[in-house]
Amino acid sequence: MLRVPSEIAADHFESLKIQELTFVAYRSDVYPSKNEVFFEENAVIYVIEGEKKFSGTSEQITVKKGDVFFVRRGYYLMSESIDESYKSLVFFFDENLIKAFVNQHLVLFPEEIVAEKELPTLLILPTDEKFGKFAESVLPYFRSRTKYLDHFLKLKLQELLLHLLEYDTGDYLKALLHEIFKGEKADLEYLMQNYYLKPLTLMELAKLSGRSLSAFKRDFQEQYKTPPAKWIRNKRLERAAFLLKNSQKHVNEIAEEVGFESVSHFIKAFKGKYGVTPTKY
Repeated sequence: MLRVPSEIAADHFESLKIQELTFVAYRSDVYPSKNEVFFEENAVIYVIEGEKKFSGTSEQITVKKGDVFFVRRGYYLMSESIDESYKSLVFFFDENLIKAFVNQHLVLFPEEIVAEKELPTLLILPTDEKFGKFAESVLPYFRSRTKYLDHFLKLKLQELLLHLLEYDTGDYLKALLHEIFKGEKADLEYLMQNYYLKPLTLMELAKLSGRSLSAFKRDFQEQYKTPPAKWIRNKRLERAAFLLKNSQKHVNEIAEEVGFESVSHFIKAFKGKYGVTPTKY
């Protein structure tokens, strides 16, 4: 699993940063490539060249030159290159930057538009020649040595989000950005049912829930009457027991599927819960 942006490989990407914001231009040196990608931050991806396939838990899309889409923080995608020419411009947004943008432009987010709208995790937006020109205007900054780079990039951030709002004819992006602005905490039951099998740390789960680590542990203990690490381990082992009985998968495959990065750790934990090794079970 590739965590982005923290695990972006220097030999595949070149990047620009302003405070918490990262601009990333992707150049594909490896073909074909297939990665399970976990988005640590909200992201906007604009396809400059080529095609790529993205598969989520309930959807699959193929993107091509000119497509742009918004990916919410905490989302998993399986990405697979379709051709070797794939290049994209990727913008990662710290949520504080989104909150600052919404606060600056509250007039664009009236309550009657942003209230009670079912929000997609992966939002695809149409673009036109104007957005292509905007993307081209960003690329020279990867080679720029101007002392005003931070100031230029902050303006580019504003320009990017305003472009996307213009294309957001269904007001889904407006509602999504406003939800981030309000900073509402995620429902723990929904969060855990969707992520307990993923190899995430408690700190990452806390961040996805909109809580500090201490608040996440406190709220979890109150709701589930057990510490989160213990609950996650038991749920993973229960899922592993189900797969051992009802599938033909190898122990190594099951260990990886239920979130154990070490097979030996999985076998030891399984035996501790069920009294026998996974193979004997």
